[in-house]
Amino acid sequence: MSATRGNGEHWKSLESVGISRKELALAEALQMEYDALSRLRQDKEENRAKQRGDRPLISWDDPVERNGCDSIKAARGLSGSDPTLSYNVPVAPEGPPAPGPPPSPSPPRPDPQPWLKGPLAGDYLYIFDGSEGDFLGEPLNGTSPHDGGGSSPKKLSPPPLPPRHPLWSSPEGSQHSGKGSPPSSKGPQPRDINMFSAAHERAHGKLLGRRISEEDPYGIADYSGINDAITCLNLKSTYESEVLREAARGWKEGRSIFEKESSGKPVARSKTMPPQVPPRTYVSRFGNRKNLAPNKNRRISIDPVAPRPHSFTNGYELFEVSEERDEEVAAFCHMLDILRSGYSTKDYSLTGLVWSAVNLSPEQLGHGISLKVTVVCDSLREPLTFTCDCSSTVDLLIYQALCYTHDELHTIDVEDFMLKICGLEEFLQNKHALGSHEYIQHCRKFDIDIRLQLMKRKGVRSDLARTANDDQSPSTLNHYIHLQERPIKQTISRQALSLLFDTFHNEVDAFLAAEGDFPLKAERVIQSVMAICNALAAVESQEITAALNQMPPCPSRMQPKIQKDPNVLAKRENRERIVESLTAAILNLVELYCSTFNADFQTAVHGSREHGVAQEARLLSCPLSFTVYATHRIPITWAASYEDFYLSCSLSHGGKELCSPLLTRKAHVYKYLFHLIIWDQQICFPIQVNRLPRETLLSVTLFAVPIPPPGSSSEANKQRRVPEALGWVTTPLFNFRQVLTCGRKLLGLWPATQDNSRARSSAPNFNQPDSVILQIDFPTSAFEVKFTSPPAAEFSPKYEFGSLGEEDQRKLREAMQKKSLYWLMDADRKRLWEKRYYCHAAPGALPMLLASAPSWEWACLPDIYALLSQWTYMSHQDALGLLHATFPDQEVRRTAVQWIDSISDTELLDYLPQLVQALKYECYLDSPLVRFLMKRAICDLKITHYFFWLLKDGLKDSQFSIRYQYLLAALLCCCGKGLREEFDRQCLLVSTLARLAQQVRDAAPSARQGILREGLEDVKQFFKANGSCRLPLSPSLLVKGIVARDCSYFNSNAVPLKLSFQNVDPLGENIRVIFKCGDDLRQDMLTLQMIRIMNKIWVQEGLDMRMVIFRCFSTGRGRGMVEMIPNAETLRKIQVEHGVTGSFKDRPLADWLQKHNPEEDEYEKAVENFIYSCAGCCVATYVLGICDRHNDNIMLKTTGHMFHIDFGRFLGHAQMFGNIKRDRAPFVFTSDMAYVINGGDKPSSRFHDFVDLCCQAYNLIRKHTHLFLNLLGLMLSCGIPELSDLEDLKYVYDALRPQDSDADATTYFTRLIESSLGSVATKLNFFIHNLAQMKFTGSDARPTLSFAPRTHTIKTSGRIRDVFLCRHERVFNPSKGYTYVVKVQRESPGEVTFVQRTFEEFQELHNKLRLLFPSSLLPSFPSRFVIGRSRGEAVAERRKEELNGYIWHLIHAAPEVAECDLIYTFFHPLPRDEKAAGTNPTPKPADTTWARPLGKVGGEVKLSISYKNNKLFIMVMHIRGLPPLQDGNDPDPYVKTYLLPDPQKTTKRKTKVARKTCNPTYNEMLVYDGIPRGDLQQRELRLSVLSEEGFWENILLGEVGICLRDLDLAQEKMGWFALGSRSHGTL
Repeated sequence: MSATRGNGEHWKSLESVGISRKELALAEALQMEYDALSRLRQDKEENRAKQRGDRPLISWDDPVERNGCDSIKAARGLSGSDPTLSYNVPVAPEGPPAPGPPPSPSPPRPDPQPWLKGPLAGDYLYIFDGSEGDFLGEPLNGTSPHDGGGSSPKKLSPPPLPPRHPLWSSPEGSQHSGKGSPPSSKGPQPRDINMFSAAHERAHGKLLGRRISEEDPYGIADYSGINDAITCLNLKSTYESEVLREAARGWKEGRSIFEKESSGKPVARSKTMPPQVPPRTYVSRFGNRKNLAPNKNRRISIDPVAPRPHSFTNGYELFEVSEERDEEVAAFCHMLDILRSGYSTKDYSLTGLVWSAVNLSPEQLGHGISLKVTVVCDSLREPLTFTCDCSSTVDLLIYQALCYTHDELHTIDVEDFMLKICGLEEFLQNKHALGSHEYIQHCRKFDIDIRLQLMKRKGVRSDLARTANDDQSPSTLNHYIHLQERPIKQTISRQALSLLFDTFHNEVDAFLAAEGDFPLKAERVIQSVMAICNALAAVESQEITAALNQMPPCPSRMQPKIQKDPNVLAKRENRERIVESLTAAILNLVELYCSTFNADFQTAVHGSREHGVAQEARLLSCPLSFTVYATHRIPITWAASYEDFYLSCSLSHGGKELCSPLLTRKAHVYKYLFHLIIWDQQICFPIQVNRLPRETLLSVTLFAVPIPPPGSSSEANKQRRVPEALGWVTTPLFNFRQVLTCGRKLLGLWPATQDNSRARSSAPNFNQPDSVILQIDFPTSAFEVKFTSPPAAEFSPKYEFGSLGEEDQRKLREAMQKKSLYWLMDADRKRLWEKRYYCHAAPGALPMLLASAPSWEWACLPDIYALLSQWTYMSHQDALGLLHATFPDQEVRRTAVQWIDSISDTELLDYLPQLVQALKYECYLDSPLVRFLMKRAICDLKITHYFFWLLKDGLKDSQFSIRYQYLLAALLCCCGKGLREEFDRQCLLVSTLARLAQQVRDAAPSARQGILREGLEDVKQFFKANGSCRLPLSPSLLVKGIVARDCSYFNSNAVPLKLSFQNVDPLGENIRVIFKCGDDLRQDMLTLQMIRIMNKIWVQEGLDMRMVIFRCFSTGRGRGMVEMIPNAETLRKIQVEHGVTGSFKDRPLADWLQKHNPEEDEYEKAVENFIYSCAGCCVATYVLGICDRHNDNIMLKTTGHMFHIDFGRFLGHAQMFGNIKRDRAPFVFTSDMAYVINGGDKPSSRFHDFVDLCCQAYNLIRKHTHLFLNLLGLMLSCGIPELSDLEDLKYVYDALRPQDSDADATTYFTRLIESSLGSVATKLNFFIHNLAQMKFTGSDARPTLSFAPRTHTIKTSGRIRDVFLCRHERVFNPSKGYTYVVKVQRESPGEVTFVQRTFEEFQELHNKLRLLFPSSLLPSFPSRFVIGRSRGEAVAERRKEELNGYIWHLIHAAPEVAECDLIYTFFHPLPRDEKAAGTNPTPKPADTTWARPLGKVGGEVKLSISYKNNKLFIMVMHIRGLPPLQDGNDPDPYVKTYLLPDPQKTTKRKTKVARKTCNPTYNEMLVYDGIPRGDLQQRELRLSVLSEEGFWENILLGEVGICLRDLDLAQEKMGWFALGSRSHGTL
């Protein structure tokens, strides 16, 4: 390795041969051995230095005078548990540090040490060189030039490595500015070397800034041997092999593990003791050798020593391999074994099939509805076509098909055959009705042909099926954890730790055998202890600290409490006592490390795992207490940035605090082996152990006060400094065996930036290698304290709700109407709990009742469990509410899962994302919910597929990644080898596509097409290597290749890829998907899931809103797949066909639908689809608060179905335009949509239908408020930024208005429709978006005519010989005006066609031609502007002549104009031309079908009349068919009512005024209060409709009188009442 290679590169080279950075401790140990080689050649120099009798290396009396230490080089300690976190390398500052007063030390206490800080991190090991210049300038033989330009001794082989030692505090002024330069002119500032000064730290800013890769402290040493040895030993931690065992054996037998034998003086080995690793070399830190003192650097004896009095073995034998130390994981594996054994099957082939989802509600079965089904059979050339009833079973259809394929049926078993969906790898379920399958329902909704394939069971693909071998394999999770992308394993290996122990033993041997020079020997022991502790997560326990305090002072540790008298060590028994306690302390630390980090080894002397005598927690009345000792592994930057560190400890259950938090005293950073913050303080909670609920969580948060910037030390600033949270951790007090935590615990803190409000039971943070570690010592006792669940109380009363007083009933009803526990007030909780026995009739109220329970301590549980056991069976939708974080109780969650267990597989898939999130709220790895999900995943391949991808996404959540890692490993263990390989293929495909999408996105726009084509070659190679693969979108989508010619990308910000995959099924079409990279699709997934559930609710209630539901799946953070919907266009593209201002026009959508549905019945069907789907979209987008709605993320199918895409903003988080909300309207409903619904620009009765649909759909969703709050509430911890707290949930709660009656909600939503329709902001937003998108439209996009469905050319239509405009005709539909009939003659003999075109269509042709050709090539177009009525006959006659001249010149223009596609498309007959040929259209008013004139009656009014609690409610809904006023204008109608007789006219009520319409909508409630039922029988309701006329008298349009005694007011009466003269109304 060259001398110029940086340290970072060196580690990269180690990584390239397979070493993990986690195992640097091993390299440290190997470094020690390598150091020893240089030690041999330095003996002479050391002896020579000893004889000079210079001043000692460290003067403890004068900490100031230290010259020569001017060129400090430091590198990250190689024995760190993980180096990937901190690459800071200290570099000596150029000048003296800024003076600053050191903080005052804490008052002396018996245990904690004074606040001792060093300027550099304790978890660094530092490398010093002897040169004053740059490190790489030193001679390559490793010797140091002397100050006097000293001569270099002759080179020795191999070159030595510079020794490494911790740095002690350099006093100010001790740095030299250059080689041999005198000290700085500023006099040295005396200060206590034990004190850490912030000013000193800031001066070392440059020290902290350098990266480790900037220098190579190893010079040009040959590292091939080290690399090989490290790689082998590192691999050994995971995989056994002969070679590796040989390497270990060689180490034990005393052979060097390096391939090359190092030349030099051989090291003597003891025959009686285990082989020694030569200890690290101690080298002077100074270039000037004259400063060396006698007896300080004497050569360490390596002669054989007497055996140690205490039993010590070789380091490698200290530890034994432990497959599964973690009891909880071992118990989980055992549970998996039992679970899997219960689901082995006789017919394994069925386990590899994807079954079509089934909805069993009667509305979806479609009784009496006939289906046309096509069945393809391999044995028949032509497919079979059947007409069968929706409710007939699949096996009946199979039987009918078999009648055609087999002559003899008595030998045939229908069960041996299956029907596969053509194009999908999905099978219908034989025992279910045809109409119950979601695929059949989808085909019915969109009028798609139903195509099925008859297959034999044996001929079906079974590559995903489990086998008997799969079911018999043991449930071991470790293997499957290694199969995952990013397994989290931060532990050191057994081999690496053994090497460190060998070094420690050798140093201890030398220390015990020494006859003098104890400080030097002690320093070497401390160095080896430091290496071990650093490898064990940089933890220094108080026992290790106490043992090291018996050692003499040395540079590694400079504590005032350290033993000062070196003579104490002269006695061997004193040294043995120190070593004995130190060894015990280290072994205890190893045991603690193994249990904390779940290492794959344990100490050979570990305690027995048999559980001790148990005592019940309910009998223990002592308060809960424990000792907070310290935080380890703290970042070096904290010492310079913060002071006054303290902990806040709190106990909580289900998010509710059990008592006030307790705070520790404030402490500072101490420097021992490492930087620590030590409290060593007992925390005693004012709560007895027997009062603790079983799922109590201990939460600890670390706070500190920021150090103010220089120059701002005033009192005011001091008061303004607010403590900052630096980290937090939660841990359950009772473990999975219900035993109270005892003994010492290490807990990794999560950074305070990560929200912990929802994630209440996250594991400690051990997967971030630099996490700060908190040490807590819980009390230990001779017995285990165990929480035993009490049985439910024998008696729990049940009372009738009606037996409560009226006031209590009202208040209780109000509380339960809140539908969610999140918005219960304290008074509500108190009332609910007091009256809990009266609430059995409302099963859905249970979550609110349990959330109101005052306590969950042991004594309260029998009552709660009795309530739970006697509660009415809850629906699985309501039971989801018991899986929230608010309910950690095991029994409650078990009951909830028991109720959810009845859910069908289809519905389970609807709620699966929430159930996967609910796993975070489980206290332990094994739980009823985990068992339920695993059981269902074993039984259904679709569930397995989506469960896999949801768990995979969960791995990205750092707080829960370890739990999800185990669950994913368990799933892979259960699902079988075939499915595991399939998941591997899917992951590989996704990563290939993600790489391609990122490359295309990062490329310049001009280069994207080329990069896409190149990248698709990689995708082709994937399919070449793997054959076929299922898409993550659905296991039914099986593809075998990519169709490159159909692939492209969108020009939006994220540049998504438009991909077309080749279907494995030859009977299916290519599968088209969008792949996105850079957008978080989890929000889209959640939104579409909510819309899908809404759609199911509507369908189950008999209301099909004809929603377009498409698949979308996130396959990792910032990437995912979306299904493409065919035959759909964005509103922007439809609107800009009418120009960039098309969004302000009313006709674009109607014209586009007319173009694609030329037949009248087709168009009517499309409009009906539009009305329903538009109403569904309005309700769904409002309830979910979907924002950023512009015309590019609303789409329309040619069949009239409207749907929304791209849900990047929801729950009211609107897109801002500066300070202005871009989404100003409640939802998108514009005048061009209303134009389609009304069939023109005036309101029609179809608009009433639209409003009724919206209100009906809204009220149906409101009935399920609790379901949506449950589902969204379970997602609060999923990490979606716009769904992170209760405010986001409150948006949906407010939108659903659960406290409103249906009538109030109907009025409310009607006002929202009016508000949205009247909003100009939406259209303006569309227009701005049109302008913004103009930069994206490519120049190759040819203009097309908005009224022509497809383009025609001279080749397809035949050359036009002549055109002549014959006549004009008056038309009334879709609007009044004139159309021009053009005779078109082609060169084909006798081919003459007539086409009808309006003036506006001629004008569109001319405008589009102007885009293609210069004006000089085109004839001039007649002026559009006319004086007088533009629709008059005279104008039409004049325009006829002008247009005739225009088209003649057009046909006889230059060939490129006359023969262009636009002209041939314009003159090609449309369906409307063929229909009108030879007929003269008769005038037909637009709305005759909805007006029903009855004699003199002028229109009808729709009313809803009801009577309740002495109140008469009259909902005025709509009026239709009002006559126009005498001047021909539309009226401004309003409704007025009286209850007759009413001489004083006190019963007058009226609605608002509707403007200029004959078909107004009101949906207003008129209320008459305080009318007894008897009085009502004598009354008549008089309703009048008037037109408001400003200054003149209002005009009566019609009225109706309704005798209330004729109506049964016990129930609501709704209907149309005819308006006429003053006679009684008729229904």
